[in-house]
Formats: sequence, structure tokens, C-alpha cells
Amino acid sequence: MLGHTIRGLRKARRWVSSKNFTSRVGVERAAARESVDCVVIGAGVVGIAVARELALKGREVVVVESASTFGTGTSSRNSEVIHAGIYYPRNSLKAVFCVRGRELLYQYCSEHEVPHKQLGKLIVATRSSEVPKLNDLMIRGIENGVDGLRMLEGFEAKEMEPELQCVKALFSPFSGIVDSHSLMLSLVWISPPMWVQGEAENHGATFCYNTTVIGGHIEGNCICLHISESKGLENWNGKFPLHPEVILMPKLVVNSAGLSAPTLAKRFDGLNSMVIPAAQFARGCYFVLSKMKAPFKHLIYPIPEDGGLGVHVTLDLDGHIKFGPDVEWIKNVDDISSFLNKFDYSVCAKHAERFYPEIRKYYPNLKDDSLEPGYAGIRPKLSGAQQPASDFVIQGEDIHGVPGLVNLFGIESPGLTSSMAIAEHIVARYLR
Repeated sequence: MLGHTIRGLRKARRWVSSKNFTSRVGVERAAARESVDCVVIGAGVVGIAVARELALKGREVVVVESASTFGTGTSSRNSEVIHAGIYYPRNSLKAVFCVRGRELLYQYCSEHEVPHKQLGKLIVATRSSEVPKLNDLMIRGIENGVDGLRMLEGFEAKEMEPELQCVKALFSPFSGIVDSHSLMLSLVWISPPMWVQGEAENHGATFCYNTTVIGGHIEGNCICLHISESKGLENWNGKFPLHPEVILMPKLVVNSAGLSAPTLAKRFDGLNSMVIPAAQFARGCYFVLSKMKAPFKHLIYPIPEDGGLGVHVTLDLDGHIKFGPDVEWIKNVDDISSFLNKFDYSVCAKHAERFYPEIRKYYPNLKDDSLEPGYAGIRPKLSGAQQPASDFVIQGEDIHGVPGLVNLFGIESPGLTSSMAIAEHIVARYLR
């Protein structure tokens, strides 16, 4: 139970009793307080990477995760692609972190035996009107420092992938795939082949699952986090105030709550709400190829579309093919739904009807009834439909004025690829 407090959290790694104090949120209520060094909110791949980097610097870290384990949100509902850094505007955080993160990720996976593969990617123009956009992508990729990019004629791409139809293709040799669950498992818990604690926990990080940061308040130059057990929120509808069972007083807080990050920031009493960007959400479905032999050995991407990179071909490490994601903008998401991650992750089989014509633009031999529902994910966006894509937003004291608070907003793709670079940046810039 969280009904008391955390004493010796990093040593005991469990909740224990302590003296109660009085909290200062809305209706006053007894809540135990505990001073801690660093708190990371959210155990997705970015939060885990930040916790690891902090722990490697000798800091004591508490990771608070509302779910029953790590990586249950966006981190496990994506294409698992290691991006090269082609798509993003020059000098943007996405471009810088993707290129640097790719290097760090390949190195980490090789050193820690995390399953991954550098497959290479073909971005294809399926009609002549798309060729200028393909040329722009090549120029942008070169500006971002992506090596090895090569423009191919349609027949050259077809020599690489006989089932592919296109007029031109941009080949990116450094794109790849990674087993994201194995990556997070290595970072958090197990490092094969030794079966020992993973990097974060092995260096002093503590992971608290089924535990939710329900809000916070500013007290002097310190942010105080309000903590409760997640099960107490199962039936919460927002009509009554939430009261903390524990208040943590950290020196550094990294809000890496993913889909919930903007809404959670709004619940920090004393934080200027004007600096919190409006959250946008885009749902994406994946379908898996069945009844057919895998037709491709490389990642195949169409020209990017509004809100995403297009319905593309991704392979897993066993060579199985999936297509996706598409883009379905979710409108009128209230703060309670986003805060509690009450999104619809189901995939309707009839949705495949939208996929067939898009896929057949570059894979005309796709057979009817060969797509089966896979899974769906939600992108945490900061720009909506028909708007220019937003960059990652990393806010520190210089933006919001609260010492020790770092907010991460809009960490969508290429968040997985960028995770270690984001962690590196946070520690270099904000750790005191």
C-alpha cells in the first residue's frame, strides 16, 4: 500500500511506513512526505533512457509508472524502426536527436546483445509527381548529416526488391529495426546473457509500478509531486478532487509521461499553463501480412503524408511483415481521458479496406484478404491535421521558471531512435 510513505526507497525498493505530514492541495489531507534526488515520470523508452543516464551519473533515481510494467504505451505500439534522420527540418531537435540517437542505439544494442538489424530503407516515389518531394528528402537528409543516401532509378530499386513498384527510390542504408521490448528490458531489468539487473536498476534507479503522479505544487523553489496508487484512479471521473497518499520532494523531475505529459503538467499547481502546448492525438493502425510469403527484405516507405510517414512496410526480426500506421486524428479528447490513457487501441478488421489501395501503390501484387488486424498506437502530437509537423519540446526552468522541472512534450516518432540522445541532452543541460 502507498497509504504511508517511502522510507529508504532506493535501498528497500518497497513502500514502508513513515510519519504523516499535511499536504497543500485543494482540500487538505494527511500525506507522508519524502525528499528524493531525481524522479522520472513514465517508464516508456525515453523515461527509462533518462533514468539510466541519471543513474550512470551517480544520481539516485525513482521512476514512477502508472501501469503494471514498463513500456505499455507508445513505446510498445510503434513500428520499432531505427530511423536515420531524413525527414526532419535541419537543426530541429528531431533531426539532431535522431542522428545522434541512432548512433547511440546501434552501439548499445551491439554491446548488450539487444536484437536489432540494420536492414536499410527505400523511400519510394510511385509516380513522377512525387519525385521532387523525394529529392527534397535527400537534400534534407544530407543537411542533417545522414550518410550513405543514394537516389535509385525504378529499375535499380526493383533489382533490390523485385516486388516493388516505383519510378524512383531513396535508399537509406543506416535505417533498421530493433526489438523495443528487449531494449527496454535490457535498460530496466535484465542484461543478457548474465541475467542480472539492467543498467538503470544496477546503478541505483528504483522503478515504482502501479503508481501515478496525480499532480503537484510549487513550494518555494521546489516542485512537490503528489503520488497515489493507480488502482485508486480506476473509477475516477474528474468530478471529485484527488488526494495524494505520498508527496515526493525531488531535486530534479523529468515529466516523460508521453500521452499524458501535457495534461499532467496542467496539474502542477503554480506552473504557468500558458507554456504548456495543446495536445493533439493521432491514432494509427497496423495490419500484418498473412497467407503470403514475405515480399520484402528492406523497409519500404512511401512519400510522407499529413501527420505521418505513410502506410509503410516494416519487418520484425523474424522477417514477418506488417503495414502501417495510417493516420486517424482523434478529436475532442478531454483531459481526463488523456491523463488516464483511456484511448481505444482496438483494430477493426474492416479498416483494412483503407490499407489495400495505399499498399498497392508500391506493392501491386498484394492479394485480397491477406491483411489481418495487428495493433494500434496513439501518437502524442503537438500539431493537428493540415498543420506543419511540430518539433519535440523540452522545457526547463528557462521556459517555465520552475527549478528542477523538465517537461517532455510531443515525443512521437522518432522518439524510440532518439531516446538515448534525449537522455544525454537532459543530463548534460539540466543536471546540477
